[in-house]
Amino acid sequence: MKLVTFEHNGDTRIGALVGDDHVVDLTALEPSLPKDMLGLLAGGAGAMALARAAVANAPAAAHLKRSAVTLKAPIPRPGKIICIGLNYSDHAAESNQPLPNFPTVFAKYANVVIGPGAAIVLPKVTEQIDYEAEFAFVIGRTAKDVAEADALEYVAGYVPFNDISARDYQMRTSQWTMGKTFDTFGPMGPALTTADEIPDPHDLDIRLFVDGELLQSSNTRNLIFTVPQLIADLSAVMTLEPGDLISTGTPAGVGAARTPKRWLRAGETVRLEIEKLGVLENPVVNE
Repeated sequence: MKLVTFEHNGDTRIGALVGDDHVVDLTALEPSLPKDMLGLLAGGAGAMALARAAVANAPAAAHLKRSAVTLKAPIPRPGKIICIGLNYSDHAAESNQPLPNFPTVFAKYANVVIGPGAAIVLPKVTEQIDYEAEFAFVIGRTAKDVAEADALEYVAGYVPFNDISARDYQMRTSQWTMGKTFDTFGPMGPALTTADEIPDPHDLDIRLFVDGELLQSSNTRNLIFTVPQLIADLSAVMTLEPGDLISTGTPAGVGAARTPKRWLRAGETVRLEIEKLGVLENPVVNE
């Protein structure tokens, strides 16, 4: 399934994206389901089974035109947004950094999250706003001290994520938080593709365009630390909970590594494509 959060007639609901053009309203079809994505994920296998049955048996009247709804971020307010830096071999090379021995971990917060079509807002205080195409995964079961061999059992699904960054704020100190957490700096979507649809998360093409210009192109096989490795390392430190999002890092081609540097500008559109997960597009506007 491709799970979505959407607005329709003033209500926020959960549903499933069917093809590219229709949304099935799970909230209407199965009243016993939780009303938001965090609740659905926390409901575990039982809730997912109900959701799958609702989609499979949905009458034609339950299919809403995608153009009639507004897709939001699949998980509008994740409990945790954990990001990994320097996790593609090609990005480490363009950054003149050695391959790390351990994952570089930093956090973003729920204020950054926006959905498909929502605007990336360029803050007045910086002109060094960079794009970062990323492949993210979402936790589906409470995870603590998980063995690498078992880690994929804790993944609910996968979603495109754009780790927008203000490079000057990021590099002011050794801690990156201030450059990563401006409002709107975490576009996500269009859908959370459930893990059963992605048998190998480490063989997916990932590309990013700005106004049609291809700026990033790689494959998740180039990840330095894999999804199971990240879950094992992170869960040794903290309890991961349903709905937590872990974004696995960006490949080569970021604006900060280009000559001349390539920052986002108002009026542009950023398009992130990940094989089997869909397309995330966001316009760029000034504050």
